[in-house]
Amino acid sequence: MNGYYLYRKAWRFEGAPHKEPKLEKKEWQSLLKQGGLLVRNTYNFDQSAESSFWYIIQDSFNGLDGFSSNERNKIRRSNKTLFFKRISIDLLKSEGWSILKATYEDYAVSDRAMNETVFLDYFSECEKQDFDYWGIFDQDRFIGFCTVWLWLPDSCEYGLIGILPEYKHNNTYPYYGLFYNMNAYYLGEKGFRYVTDGARSITEHSHIQDFLIQNFNFRKAYCRLAIHYQWWMKIAVNLLYPFRKILTLPRIKAILNMEAMQRGEK
Repeated sequence: MNGYYLYRKAWRFEGAPHKEPKLEKKEWQSLLKQGGLLVRNTYNFDQSAESSFWYIIQDSFNGLDGFSSNERNKIRRSNKTLFFKRISIDLLKSEGWSILKATYEDYAVSDRAMNETVFLDYFSECEKQDFDYWGIFDQDRFIGFCTVWLWLPDSCEYGLIGILPEYKHNNTYPYYGLFYNMNAYYLGEKGFRYVTDGARSITEHSHIQDFLIQNFNFRKAYCRLAIHYQWWMKIAVNLLYPFRKILTLPRIKAILNMEAMQRGEK
């Protein structure tokens, strides 16, 4: 069905979240007939009522005035020490894997199989869509990147981020500079309606969303979540759900976390 793509055996909407509708039964059944384990359907984007599922968004940009003195100093130091700019996909294909590999190895939780083939396949898919690519440089050294999925004309999602772990602790504050410059470009210069770092994390493999809320004034855009499973998958989820807090396999735990969010229990 137009508008959805299969990602890690789950159907997801490929457009801006504010444009995703509530699926009718015949629509999500049509997707499951094509394969996959489940359909994730989010709707009522940025509703006023709080819910157990949300997108992390920023919809305004006021330059440095919107930050505390401490945060302004970190942004200035980052911009003084590092350089941030949009780059070509060719640079990422040739030099990005070593950065991402180091980034994943630094995560507290490993939630996915990643190798260079998967990495290159990801960028092959990116080339079929509208994407920007941002690079972080320490003089001439390429030390980090971020992919940005463009939902033209008025929104985008910050996607895959890789930054060499050594730069997390050397007072160059690459995350501060990266998000400040991207927000300045998409919200300030381009006038986008909002930018998002994606939906609520079900794997909790990084703390980037908490960082954005606490330091960059991102907020939760609440929405409704509906998950539609293959019939046998639904049986498996219901059987395993009571044991969700003691199961440790990352992929199973992630699905059960999402089910808990659908039920409003997480």
